[in-house]
Amino acid sequence: MINKILKKRILIPGRVSELTIYAPHIAEKARPGNFAVLRLSEKGERIPLTIADRDPENGTIVIVYLVLGKTSALLDTHVEGDVILDLCGPLGKPTEIKKQGEVVCVGGGTGIAAMHHIAKGNFEAGNEVTSVIGARSKDLLLFKPELEKISSRVLIATDDGTVGHKGFVTEVLQKYLQNNSSVSEVVAVGPVPMMKAVAKVTAPFDVRTMVSLNSIMVDGIGMCGACRVSVGGEIRFACVDGPEFDASRVDFDELMTRLCAFRDQEMLSMELFKKSEAS
Repeated sequence: MINKILKKRILIPGRVSELTIYAPHIAEKARPGNFAVLRLSEKGERIPLTIADRDPENGTIVIVYLVLGKTSALLDTHVEGDVILDLCGPLGKPTEIKKQGEVVCVGGGTGIAAMHHIAKGNFEAGNEVTSVIGARSKDLLLFKPELEKISSRVLIATDDGTVGHKGFVTEVLQKYLQNNSSVSEVVAVGPVPMMKAVAKVTAPFDVRTMVSLNSIMVDGIGMCGACRVSVGGEIRFACVDGPEFDASRVDFDELMTRLCAFRDQEMLSMELFKKSEAS
């Protein structure tokens, strides 16, 4: 059955889950960087989720989500065998991938899942992939085994030092760039402050740096206007013009302000959902 959940994997209990969904219409055409939009009920909101992987032969896609708001919490109540009401995709512009040598892929938090698809695409294109991933602790680190299969090296940073470098991914990235002048491109996916910091680190090395602004997207089709971003002094929409942009041209300060625009409404919606689940 189309949009059926074939497998559910709990990555971080109560926080992050992975779904393998039978969606052959999306799996056939999806490329790294693309996302899908889903709706769980007739009156439910649409939410965009980046495609973490695809298997066109079996007709499946993989999505990873953080339980943060009402809809993601509702999605997390779904189990294997359930069917997603609506699933649309692939959407957004795919990652521009070409054979160019070494590509460093940087991921933080749930952004590692989206970064995985980009890293895999670069590997399949014949590029050497170096993955730099980070989380607060070892237990919160995602997709390490998957990235080890396609990366020449996986460099890790954790806030508490439980694995890898104690500190931030940007510190690991800076050291790597200082010792490796052959890097052709850096791609970063994760929290906006992390991507802003990555852009600052790569600037002195004059290496092309792309960031994914998927976290600002709302309806995913350019109708709501909530994902407006300033890129090179011009207004762009993350969902239809991106979600990936040249990091050196993104106004990250404006982006972080816009991310907070609906925080109060999101918190209220989540509180009402929890009350309804408890009753």
